[in-house]
Parts: sequence; structure tokens; C-alpha cells
Amino acid sequence: MLLDVAIASKDYAAADGRPRRALADLRLTLKRGEVGAVVGPSGCGKTTLLRIVAGLDRDFAGTVMLPAHGRLGMVFQEPRLLPWRGVADNIHIAAPRASRAEIEALLQALGLAGHADHFPRQLSLGLARRAALARALAIKPDLLLLDEPLVSLDATLALELRDLLSRLFDETHVTTLIVTHDLAEAIALADKIFILSPRPARVAVVLDIATPRRRMTLDAAETLTRKARAAIAAQREE
Repeated sequence: MLLDVAIASKDYAAADGRPRRALADLRLTLKRGEVGAVVGPSGCGKTTLLRIVAGLDRDFAGTVMLPAHGRLGMVFQEPRLLPWRGVADNIHIAAPRASRAEIEALLQALGLAGHADHFPRQLSLGLARRAALARALAIKPDLLLLDEPLVSLDATLALELRDLLSRLFDETHVTTLIVTHDLAEAIALADKIFILSPRPARVAVVLDIATPRRRMTLDAAETLTRKARAAIAAQREE
């Protein structure tokens, strides 16, 4: 198992000063090379979970087991590129051991070959997201974390980037955990979908996707969508 998350509880202070429980008895695992997608209602704690896995939030009860000395790459909702550096330099700073040839190959694979020297302000949101993804992949991560990678993109661009991610997952076999509010996105990208309950969130349902993502038929996607929606509706009724 490459990732094993067991969170007994995660609390935070609400505006009135009282503690509120965001996560409780949450467990999820991913094998090496698997892509998992976390789906749940808005505000249920999906990004909180991702921050815990990334080690950015250590104020919780539980454990996150990763390989010793494993490398972790994360792409936030905002690209967070250094504004005073070009795209290639942003990648090199994050991955100083990456060779020029490796960086150029990443830029080519992500459709950024003509933007290597462009500054973040010169990039569209879609291109900036690609640059942030290239930066995360350049370190050759054992685990890649993606927080709403397609949010705020128009439908055409989101579909284009979704197809690119699908191809990258199949080519690199990098273990990935995605947080998304979009069920169609989860079905198109993941091998396993973790459906969270309302707060305090736990993994209520796990859907395994047997069909390879790039060979998913419309019928298979519709069947999975029905199962997922039924599971989500059942959680709302509890």
C-alpha cells in the first residue's frame, strides 16, 4: 500500500469559538499506481483531508502512512507560480535535479513548449494550471495530490485538461489523489472513488472502477454515475 490514511478526528475552531469536527473515523488507501478521487458535498472537508495528507495540517488525531523518504507533489486550486520567474525556471526551482531535457520533455507533454520563458502573468489560467502540474511532476513524485484541478475552467478547456491528465496517469503510473466536486471528472480520471459523508466527513462509499479510464464507454460511465448518485443520495438521507 502506498498511501494509508486513518483519521480519527480533525477539529477546528468555528467563528463562535466552539470546536467543530470536520473529519471523523475517515479511512482510505491507495495502492502504488492507483488514482483515487475524493468526492463529497461542498464544505465537507475534502481540501482539509488533502492538506493533512500533504503534511500541511498536522493538528489531527490519526495517521498518514507514506513510503519512507517518498516524494510528494501537490497542485493547489491556485497555480501558485513564482510571478518573477518564467515557466521553465518555476519548474527548475521546484526540481533542481531535473535535467534541461527532462524539463523540456515535460513542457512538450503538457503543451507548454512555446511558453517556457513566459511569466505567470502572461499565461491563461489553463496554461498556468499546466505549469503547476509540470512543476509537481518534475520532482518525480511517489504521490501526486490535485486539489480541484479543473475548477474555474470553461467546459472545453476543462475537457482538454481532463484528457491530458488521463493520458499522463496512464503513461507515468504516478499514484494520485484528486479532490473534486465534479462526479464526471472523478469517473473519467480515477480507478477508485471515495464518496464522503456530510460533516464530520468519513468515507461512506468506495467505488472501484474496473474499466480503464481511456476506454470508458458512455454506458459504463452512466452506470457508475447512477451508482455514485445513489450513494450520495443515501448519505443525505442518513
